[in-house]
Amino acid sequence: MAPTLNSSNHADVIVIGGGLIGSSIALRLAQAKLRVSVFDRGEPGAEASSAAAGMIGPQGETVVPDAFFALCAASHALFPDFVAEIEDLSGHDVGFRREGSLLVATDEKQVANLEKLFWNQSRAGLPLERLSVASLEHKMPGLSKKVRLALGASEDHWVDNEKLTRAVIEAAHRLGVKFHARCAVEDLVIRDNRAETVHTRTGPHNGEPSLFSAGLFVLAAGCWSGGLAEQAGLHLAMQPCRGQMMEFESPREIPHVVRAGMHYLVPRSARRVLIGTTAEYAGFDKSVTAEGLQSILTGAMKFAPFLKECVFLRTWAGLRPDTSDHLPILGYGKLDNLILATGHYRHGILLAPITAQQISELILNRTSSIALEPYRPGRFA
Repeated sequence: MAPTLNSSNHADVIVIGGGLIGSSIALRLAQAKLRVSVFDRGEPGAEASSAAAGMIGPQGETVVPDAFFALCAASHALFPDFVAEIEDLSGHDVGFRREGSLLVATDEKQVANLEKLFWNQSRAGLPLERLSVASLEHKMPGLSKKVRLALGASEDHWVDNEKLTRAVIEAAHRLGVKFHARCAVEDLVIRDNRAETVHTRTGPHNGEPSLFSAGLFVLAAGCWSGGLAEQAGLHLAMQPCRGQMMEFESPREIPHVVRAGMHYLVPRSARRVLIGTTAEYAGFDKSVTAEGLQSILTGAMKFAPFLKECVFLRTWAGLRPDTSDHLPILGYGKLDNLILATGHYRHGILLAPITAQQISELILNRTSSIALEPYRPGRFA
């Protein structure tokens, strides 16, 4: 059957991808009174946005305070007001906490990295405290005696990313955004250097094909952005990076995020704790593997031996959209009316507020208040 197009299939803006990034952009555009439709290949918010750990801590993400750190820090500064707004609009608590994080090292490589991080960030005037043994024990009892260096990042936050994503979707829905679940966008119909319509397959069993038109399109489909970008003349140099996770019930309160290299503990409510992670390039395979779980537990128990007392609850894996330079892709591509907001790698939760702000500014004003040149979509050509 040929795809159909009618007036009910038109929006001012179509957002392709219903994760936290796409839904936050849709929310901002709806607040500007635009008609917005969001299309997701599965359930909105069910991929990387729900698989993450929810850390809002730019200081642990980069050693040198560079332009990308500034972008992360700007989004971090927006987060408290963003959360308050989303909770008010949606009526849901999102589990936002502001108790700070601990960055610890148990081997020479981790010590060297933390020393460099401390020196660079302290010189830049960033709040980072070198902790004594007694201070560390007071802040986080039960950490290993093998911890050789510990830093306190008092302004780090964390959030229940699943709750936040659901709340943003609910808030956007209340503002009139139309969400199309299990509705994969297969093709862009392009004419005169503009996207005119998207061709979709709707329903859980690839049902009736449909065409949807808009004046402007936002590609925010995470790992699934590459195919549509190629249709628009862009090569994104992006691939999925699998991150495996575990959740436990702890017999003790865990008051802070604790990070050591790739491994971390993130508290949740009711003494639940998330433990991660891996960084594996295995295509679109979201399998949880024995090797991955072993590496997580081995790494985490080096600094948190009390994990042996915890009760196992569940495991899962998510796919992070990782670019060749590990930076996001933000801005206009080759088409006059296609904006990209993808490739956020490990930073999608942290960068959601600033991405929504800057992309909505580009759409509404044709300019952004932050220089997006380092993140331009065409940089991989």
